[in-house]
Amino acid sequence: MDQPRIVSRNEWLAARKGLLVKEKALTEARDALSAERRRLPVVKVAKEYVFETGSGPRTLAELFDGRSQLIVYHFMFGPEWGEGCPSCSLLADQIDGSTVHLAHRDVTLLVVSRAPLSKIEPFKRRMGWRFPWVSSHGSDFNYDYSVSFTEEEIAGGKAYYNYEALGFPADEAPGFSVFSRNEAGEVFHTYSTYARGGEVFMGVYNYLDIAPKGRDEDGLAFTMAWVRHHDRYGSDYVVDPNEPYRAPATDACCET
Repeated sequence: MDQPRIVSRNEWLAARKGLLVKEKALTEARDALSAERRRLPVVKVAKEYVFETGSGPRTLAELFDGRSQLIVYHFMFGPEWGEGCPSCSLLADQIDGSTVHLAHRDVTLLVVSRAPLSKIEPFKRRMGWRFPWVSSHGSDFNYDYSVSFTEEEIAGGKAYYNYEALGFPADEAPGFSVFSRNEAGEVFHTYSTYARGGEVFMGVYNYLDIAPKGRDEDGLAFTMAWVRHHDRYGSDYVVDPNEPYRAPATDACCET
């Protein structure tokens, strides 16, 4: 890490004001991009997906829970995995505080994984999370929204992720998908974002970005190699070689 220059308070203030101009420009550009995002066309969801929930099977339309907007986080947790992805868990650690506020803005936020509920619920209890988490096990939902891949797709470099065919290193990938529901009960897909598109929801990174060392990831095997489940920091925990889940030795899921 390069050491910053040591200057007087007045020199620091001048430099800080120069940076503020750029920060404001970025904020204005982000506002304009958000407005453009809301003007995207939508696609009617014709397929009826059924999810496994703690209160029984529910369709995609029923997951809205009476609201007109639904945000789904695609959490990497495959049917054969022993636990959920640590990087997805980092993001999930920051969901619970948002759900009540979003509910009062006509938005339901929930998490979907392909693992069966019998695996999701114990892991959710272990992590102390309260947000709704449903299983798409047995449906095409994850495949249709480009966050799950077959062995053939992975082996052939045909996994379609982040709007292009990539040689994705795992059978599950992270992302967000957004839906709307009209008064007639019709559901529309309005937006999906993948890879670093979900980074804005990781508050930890936003904090690190204003810290002197920043993310400090340059020397790591891949960008998120430092991330652990929040109950495994401060230990010498090593992944069991027989554990079905492996954190991919790549940052492919976190690239733009």
